[in-house]
Amino acid sequence: MTWLWVGLGSALGGVGRYGLSALAARWIGDTFPYGTLLVNVLGSFLIGIFAALVAPEGRLLVPTAARQFVMIGLCGGFTTFSSFSLETLRMLHDGEWARAALNASLMLVTCFAAVWAGYALGTYWSES
Repeated sequence: MTWLWVGLGSALGGVGRYGLSALAARWIGDTFPYGTLLVNVLGSFLIGIFAALVAPEGRLLVPTAARQFVMIGLCGGFTTFSSFSLETLRMLHDGEWARAALNASLMLVTCFAAVWAGYALGTYWSES
């Protein structure tokens, strides 16, 4: 049953990302990925709020399935950046400054390298 809830949350998050990104492009323009920036920041903000509220010392007691629906499904479908941000924040809260810096650096460098490599490969295949 958890798979169904995570899947539903992912679908809703993905549709929300699409809609908000399109709206931002229409209102602000598409010369810079403002829509992506907006959903990444908003998703990080929302997962932070929810994580704090449902933490052991938080204000809300929610079932595991509900946490997974929101955090993995909804926020994950909306933006995977929210998960990365929360994980890095947890490292910082635990005093693992070097690990948090490494995580952030590796995420930026490796994801950028991967998109570059994928784009290069796709371009090569398109031109062949």
